[in-house]
Amino acid sequence: MIVNRRIGLWILMRESLLSLVLLAAWDIVVVVMFQIYHQDWMEQPTLPISLIGSALVLFMSFRNNTAYNRWWEARTLWGAVTNNSRSFGRQVGTILQGCPELARAMAAYPHALRGALGRTDTMEDVRRLLPEDMLRGIEGHVNIPAAILFQLGRGVDARARMLGIDGALQGQIDRILSDLSNAQGGLERIRNTPLAIQFSVLPKLVAAVFCIILPLSMVQTLGWITPLGSSLVGLLFVALDKIGSDLQEPFASTPHGMPMRTIARTIEIDLLQSCGEEAPPSLAPVRGVQS
Repeated sequence: MIVNRRIGLWILMRESLLSLVLLAAWDIVVVVMFQIYHQDWMEQPTLPISLIGSALVLFMSFRNNTAYNRWWEARTLWGAVTNNSRSFGRQVGTILQGCPELARAMAAYPHALRGALGRTDTMEDVRRLLPEDMLRGIEGHVNIPAAILFQLGRGVDARARMLGIDGALQGQIDRILSDLSNAQGGLERIRNTPLAIQFSVLPKLVAAVFCIILPLSMVQTLGWITPLGSSLVGLLFVALDKIGSDLQEPFASTPHGMPMRTIARTIEIDLLQSCGEEAPPSLAPVRGVQS
């Protein structure tokens, strides 16, 4: 996730540079053909392109709002994972009278979750934090985060039985694990349900056609300065499409995705410190991007 506005603007311009060059090159071709070779067929009316542009803006705005809602919902669910993990650490320290093994197992959970969502290998962090008996318990499971929650439930039950804790108090911890499972389900729903192809592909195609037709409707009015006006307007539509494309995949390993690695490290630090263990340092942004 981009946390530096200057870097974010630079990344957007860098990603749009190729499109800008192509747009400018096409605009120059149109101007030369019209001004020097007098190709009258290039004198296209401005009304159709204005209507197409207005419809395209509405369509892109709806798509970008939908993509941002996906991104924000993912961030909200990760916030629920963070809060419930901290609550679990507090309940382990109070109701269960302190149990570092369970705290470390919970610290492994967000690492396993970010690996499952981003389809990356995070087992090194999981093995580093998860106790040996729980590590053996998750072997062969397809859904590693869900398997860790199951092992945590068993660990909580065993600890509560050993201490003779009332079932109502144990139920408070079980509700935290249920809330984590619900948040995980919401995150998996976002990952497994991509944005409809009508919103992910059609705006790009329509924007490309619009940018090709645009200089044809401007050249008779702007003349030699057509590349300036047409390229800037076309770049605006390209940038809108790029923003929507970036936001619709919140778990992608791009500068625009969720900072899942940082969130998981923050949860790990909070849980390890709550049980008196040494915690790793927090992750700082790299070139304005939080991973």
